[in-house]
Amino acid sequence: MAKINFGGVEENVVTREEFPLSKAQEILKDEVICVIGYGVQGPAQSLNMKDNGFKVIIGQSPDFKEDWDRAVKDGWIPGETLFPIEEAAKKATIIQYLVSDAAQRTVWPALKDCLNEGDALYFSHGFSVTFSEQTGVIPPKNIDVILVAPKGSGTSVRRNFLAGTGINSSYAIYQDYTGRAEERTLAVGIAIGSGYLFPTTFKNEVYSDLTGERGVLMGAIAGIMEAQYKVLRQNGHSPSEAFNETVEELTQSLIRLVDENGMDWMYANCSATAQRGALDWRHKFREAVLPVFNDLYSSVKSGNETRIVLEKTGSLNYKNELGAELKEMRESELWQTGEQVRKLRPKD
Repeated sequence: MAKINFGGVEENVVTREEFPLSKAQEILKDEVICVIGYGVQGPAQSLNMKDNGFKVIIGQSPDFKEDWDRAVKDGWIPGETLFPIEEAAKKATIIQYLVSDAAQRTVWPALKDCLNEGDALYFSHGFSVTFSEQTGVIPPKNIDVILVAPKGSGTSVRRNFLAGTGINSSYAIYQDYTGRAEERTLAVGIAIGSGYLFPTTFKNEVYSDLTGERGVLMGAIAGIMEAQYKVLRQNGHSPSEAFNETVEELTQSLIRLVDENGMDWMYANCSATAQRGALDWRHKFREAVLPVFNDLYSSVKSGNETRIVLEKTGSLNYKNELGAELKEMRESELWQTGEQVRKLRPKD
């Protein structure tokens, strides 16, 4: 492992240079990897591993016809590389449990009976194991229990792989029965296309992940955008101007500068007026939202967020309820304006 200094804190990181694809192929040469679930992460991770030359099969319930048909469209062959969940799990030595968190609770009673001694049960989220009192997912003692969590959506995992860059992932070992859990974990992490891998625990992964998704990555940024857009519109600014100053400049310019060289570099490459105002106001925003983030983390750690996820996503009517919430967002003036602005972007 390479030792990297992150802001004064030294951490171990596994890179593709020290753990090349050829090493991963050697470690997993006798393994059959089964990807359970062809929804969000399943397609990306399975296709990346397949393209990298690993033995991969898919376990997907035929009752979920949309996901089954998508797998067939992607080249998985029923009866050869595509099977119902239990049949696929029995054929594999590494079982990637990639159905949704709510579905993991539902599928678990059937899946656990398909696990053989020495198998590896793989997760991309620490949710089910960390909150096992709520999910009922308690792995047997005679298997490895491992995690690789890509820091991005399935779409990003596949897109970055095809671009030759990869996406960064965290990894963890919850249970090492075979003595090979770590090498299996790192090998699968490289197999799915990770750019580098950094160690964590199941608990830390889910705590940080749930906080991030509800916070900066999705929930907070959407809420902040809605608030700023509303203030601009209430003060007489046009929809296009309000959108451009709230979303377009962030996504098409500023965040790319942050990505390239960091926040300070972005500040240094903006006008003095923007720079001065941003430096002054960031403190006020930080202090305003800090109590919200403390509440959020407490809700995650207590298991309250898990309870909400399981209750709401487990509802028979959840798909319709979700559709209604997303429709409300999509049809808001903010995002209707965004649709028109995107059409005006220069084409390559």
